Amino acid sequence: MSPISGLASSRLFLSELSVLFRRWRTWAMLVALAAVPVLIALAVRFSPNRPPSGRGPAFLDQITHNGFFAGVVGLVVSTPLFLPLTVGVVSGDTIAGEANLGTLRYLLVAPAGRVRLLVVKYLAAVVFCLAAALAVVVGGTVAGAALFPLGQATLLSGDTIGPGEAFGRLLLMSLYVAVSLLGLSAIGLFASTMTSVPVGAMAATVVLAVVSQVLDALDQLDWLHPWLFSDHWLGLADLLREPISWTSFGENALLQLGYLALFGALAYGRFTTKDILS
Repeated sequence: MSPISGLASSRLFLSELSVLFRRWRTWAMLVALAAVPVLIALAVRFSPNRPPSGRGPAFLDQITHNGFFAGVVGLVVSTPLFLPLTVGVVSGDTIAGEANLGTLRYLLVAPAGRVRLLVVKYLAAVVFCLAAALAVVVGGTVAGAALFPLGQATLLSGDTIGPGEAFGRLLLMSLYVAVSLLGLSAIGLFASTMTSVPVGAMAATVVLAVVSQVLDALDQLDWLHPWLFSDHWLGLADLLREPISWTSFGENALLQLGYLALFGALAYGRFTTKDILS
């Protein structure tokens, strides 16, 4: 890639990020995600009874002991539904949104090009995945610190860590969640190349996320589970061990890269041969 081409790609990427994060819809989704752990923390704080052990979301009964777990519970609750919903909206809008607005053919004028536009759109969706996971962490951290004590956190292995390291583990968990959504983002990108109606691409992406999790919950299909992009979504709990168990992280990243390769290739094949009329 020549310096001029690289500069054009960088400018296109920064422009795409600027457009994405100037939308009220984007910030509304991030605020809603941040509100999830806040509402959980408020419910626990003002409930007359302590959360029963073994009931409700994982780690819910730990929030009263350490506010750090408000962010953990927020990620556990948001990962199956709320995060895929927002990522489906963003990734499903990547190409179809431009086609719907009639701006797609203008974006394809050199030096943009179809392949470069696909890559830039996907990378912007990846940035949103990370921002969405961080929104949950920030909301949980603020609410946990305001409503509960922040001290030594007890890990699943029984070891204790200080507040600083606990927050570092929480950031690492947000990275795990962002990686978990890479495959779904690629699916959304492909769906977005198939239509000029963004709502259709968004809905298809979210429905596939739900279907994958339903199939993952059926013991009769245990042979299929390792191939489902949602199979390792809740493996983030392995980051709460001492030493950290990286097995789930590695397997999850490899699985998501496989989905990225497959649906990235499908999106490329579809988009590079598609007649752009708007």
